[in-house]
Amino acid sequence: MNRATPSLREFPAGIRIGIFACGLIVPLAAFAELSNDSLLGPGLRSRPAYDGSASQRTELVPVVRYFGQPWFVRSTQGVLEGGVRKELAPGLHAGAQLAYEPGRDTSESDFLKSHNVADIDRGTSVGLHLEWDHKLGPMPITLLARTRQHTDSDRGTQIDLRFSAGVYRGGPVAVGVFTQATWANAKSAGSFYGITPQQSVATGLPVFAAGSGWMFGSVGLLWSVDLSKNWIAVGSMESRRLQSNAAHSPLAERESNYYASAGLAYHF
Repeated sequence: MNRATPSLREFPAGIRIGIFACGLIVPLAAFAELSNDSLLGPGLRSRPAYDGSASQRTELVPVVRYFGQPWFVRSTQGVLEGGVRKELAPGLHAGAQLAYEPGRDTSESDFLKSHNVADIDRGTSVGLHLEWDHKLGPMPITLLARTRQHTDSDRGTQIDLRFSAGVYRGGPVAVGVFTQATWANAKSAGSFYGITPQQSVATGLPVFAAGSGWMFGSVGLLWSVDLSKNWIAVGSMESRRLQSNAAHSPLAERESNYYASAGLAYHF
């Protein structure tokens, strides 16, 4: 693992242009990720069938963020999670969370269907996180480190490191950007990208050992717009690139994927 977190230049030109264009033309306001204001509402997300898939799907997702004392729940930091957290110092929080972990549905991917690859069930993970919120002048920034141990021990552990920054705000308009790197242990990487001898016989794909390492890196744009005193539209665009062993798996049709979401939430 000798590569740095990917820059925008490592991602397809179309994705880079789309992110830049959205920052210019979409009317935006309060940050969905760089704020502690409470939100609740529905959203739509376009995503790959799984990271590395050539098939794209659309699904309903929740838009939720609530920070109480000490409970919290949110969907605005890359996963749907909830738990407890405590402020250790101004702007520095530590906590424990239960998170939703997506599976892999064979019916969503033509490639998986053609090779009779088995489903991976949805599940949950438990973990710890440390989050630092700060301002550099007028710019809000957030740095999040998070561990996620799947409740199915065979699904392993992942570690996320996520950085977000507000880059523009004028009147009702605001724009944020983020980058994230996720590492996986051998069990986690193998559950999605490894192929055992038994699976090789069933699928016709070569045996592949997906060891531990950097699973993916991503860059993205955050947006939101205040529609009224209590209603807000939020969304994001993300370009995600598989790394190391995951990128070389026979199950990875491509190295890069995109995610896009938009939602409407009650702001309270």
